[in-house]
Amino acid sequence: MPTPHDSSTGDRIKEQRKRARLSQRGLADRIPYSYSLLNQVECGARVATAEFTAAVADALGIDITVLTGPPHVSETQHWRLASLLHPIRECLALYDLDPDGHRPLRPVDELVLRADRLCQEVRATRLRKAACALPGVINDLTLSARTAPTTEAWRALASAYRTAHDIAVKLGFPDLAVVALDRMGWAADHASDPCLAAIRQYRRALGHAEAGQDLGRRLVSAGQELVADQTTREGLAVAGQLHLGASAVAARAGDRGAVAHHIAAARELADRVGGEARDVHWLSFGRMNVTLHEMGAALTMRDFDVALRQARTVKLPPATPTSRRARFLVDHAVVEMETGHLDASLRHLVAARRAAPEQTRYHPRTRETVTGLLHTSRCPPDTLVAMAAWIGL
Repeated sequence: MPTPHDSSTGDRIKEQRKRARLSQRGLADRIPYSYSLLNQVECGARVATAEFTAAVADALGIDITVLTGPPHVSETQHWRLASLLHPIRECLALYDLDPDGHRPLRPVDELVLRADRLCQEVRATRLRKAACALPGVINDLTLSARTAPTTEAWRALASAYRTAHDIAVKLGFPDLAVVALDRMGWAADHASDPCLAAIRQYRRALGHAEAGQDLGRRLVSAGQELVADQTTREGLAVAGQLHLGASAVAARAGDRGAVAHHIAAARELADRVGGEARDVHWLSFGRMNVTLHEMGAALTMRDFDVALRQARTVKLPPATPTSRRARFLVDHAVVEMETGHLDASLRHLVAARRAAPEQTRYHPRTRETVTGLLHTSRCPPDTLVAMAAWIGL
């Protein structure tokens, strides 16, 4: 049961294909998907997934938003989220102006703790709570960094900007996420912190993964150069995370050799780090994170049988951040659906909603999976119908 949004995506693909003077067969030859799937998407019989749409946009040389059209949530939901994020947007726009002079100058140690607490809130998927508190933290840190500059204050400010990026990504505002990363780079430069700067490049690479492998690879390489001489646990964890970012970029391009190379490099670094490095910039880099990225790469490359085998062997430790647990559950739901296990797919979606409702509701793969389940279910169960209404279908 394709939604109006999915049908309009197929219509846009058809329109842009014709503008490029390509037949369906000609476009299918340029993307890593079949002619049959392209035909079904254009006529509205199949869902245009994020990966498929990105591949078509890349093949046609156009911005993906030309094909995606409106956001993945209803207009009411979209404007509520936009209102929630407006104070953050304002902070990022006015970053180079002196903050309100009436604000008291707070101790740096207190501000660092507040910035860390926001990171923790995001990883616990309390996104609205973090979004409401973030502007005040950014303003206080900006005042501290500009009037009594210290490395700690600039680092904490860079961390707060990164939190703004994470919230924007999870709630579906990529334009705000890009601005937040620019501000993060500005603060990281003032802190002279190569690891923070490298993490920014990692985030940029993931944000540009749909634009093609070359740009993503260049961004990851820029991050790797920043930590090339780092031998500390922090430096090794950041270098490992960059390899995971590179694997995600390579998976988007369908480069299985590059994926295998970067996963192996990340696994070697995880062995050297030992355990999960949750204390390193909230990366949670470690062996489990490598395993989850390996499964994610298989999913992106549509190796669904491989991804399913991997997903069913994963046993997340109790200390896994809620955001990572929910992301895994949604990915697991996708591969269960794609391999025909519809009941299992729905169970994982329900579990993801229970674990992290805000993150799950706005995750693109949640909508993709629910739409697919509706399309393939002869008599959709009440739970699925309720899930569809909840995400705005």
